[in-house]
Amino acid sequence: MTLQERDKKHLWHPLKQHQLSPNSLAIVKAKGCILTDENGNEYIDAISSWYTCMFGHCNDFITSRVYQQMQQLDQVMFSDFTHEPAVKLSEELIKILPQNQNRIFFNDNGSTAVEAGIKMALQYYFNLDEKRTTFIAFENGFHGDTFGAMSVSGLSVYNGPFEDFLMDVKRIPTPNGKNHQEILAKLKEYIENYKIAGFIYEPIIQGAAGMKIHNAAGLNEILNFFKINNILTIADEVMTGFGKTGRNFASDFMETKPDIICLSKALTGGLVPLAITSCTEKIYEAFLSDEMAKGFFHCHTYSGNPIACSAAIAAIELLQSDEIQQNIIEISSAHKVFENHILKHPKVKTARSQGVIFALDLNTKMERYGNLRDKLLKFFMDRGVFLRPLGNTIYIQVPYVISKKQLQKVYDTIEQSLEII
Repeated sequence: MTLQERDKKHLWHPLKQHQLSPNSLAIVKAKGCILTDENGNEYIDAISSWYTCMFGHCNDFITSRVYQQMQQLDQVMFSDFTHEPAVKLSEELIKILPQNQNRIFFNDNGSTAVEAGIKMALQYYFNLDEKRTTFIAFENGFHGDTFGAMSVSGLSVYNGPFEDFLMDVKRIPTPNGKNHQEILAKLKEYIENYKIAGFIYEPIIQGAAGMKIHNAAGLNEILNFFKINNILTIADEVMTGFGKTGRNFASDFMETKPDIICLSKALTGGLVPLAITSCTEKIYEAFLSDEMAKGFFHCHTYSGNPIACSAAIAAIELLQSDEIQQNIIEISSAHKVFENHILKHPKVKTARSQGVIFALDLNTKMERYGNLRDKLLKFFMDRGVFLRPLGNTIYIQVPYVISKKQLQKVYDTIEQSLEII
């Protein structure tokens, strides 16, 4: 019996309607940019397995560091203990995070990093004897699948059955370079009528919305507005963090920095789960008290796992290497060339790129999970390229170690796919 057949007996996969799509491709090996299935077929992982394996699968540098750590210390509860990998990781992160960040809180994944950020904001004001209950977020944002993260997300395809149970969130459009005054007017209305605890946003690029890019200058004005009005800002950099936008973090494009930052995905190079919620010293100090209840009672069993921390330290070291930085520049340049080329195609409505992220919108309407999307997915896989369309958006987020030949095959496959639409 094949792995695919055994899978169907007991497993329940995410983001999947098993009635319509009962099969899941069985992957037995991954190395560099290549996934290999149980039949020996190979696929270029052109989205870095949901933006995690940015340094390639089973990266030797990261795995060797993790192997060493596994011989020394595997797991210890982080509530009562500390260890070298956690301390070292905090030191290395603070060096590259925006300068106002000074405290590191460990989580398990992107959703829980956001969940912790939301709770930090709510309790920050609570500890200061202010009750604030409303958040502001961008339209069509996505921040995760736990309840707080769902609340601030704006994609009903994920949240529909749970909307009656979510927190109060007011939404604003993303800045496009022309509408920031309109947005600021809406924000003034919100803060006059609601007790706003925070603004959560995906800086520069909204991932699940279809890799939509918004205006950095307009976002900076929005962030500055919240700063002036003493409202906390939470940057969800789970997707954008660690070099993908061409800088270490998308927040580096704005002068006004967030109070809280949520990180995961590429943090460990995709090797093991780990997430972080960082914040300013001012936020941390609001939790210091003789009253135990004013502490931050949020914890995950594997918080600060030594093995995961060692993977993250290695990934940060790779990110700062000359080789990876040069690769990011070359991929970014190649994306711009392909963007200018593919925009001439009559079936392409728009195209855009930022760092190693590229996206195009097809000149046709498509359901997010529909027949044409499935047809495109099969087309890509049949040609040895793993791409996962978001509605009528085809996007690329390749590992930093992809070869020029592999990247060209990704481009060619996308262009060929336009003929079946």
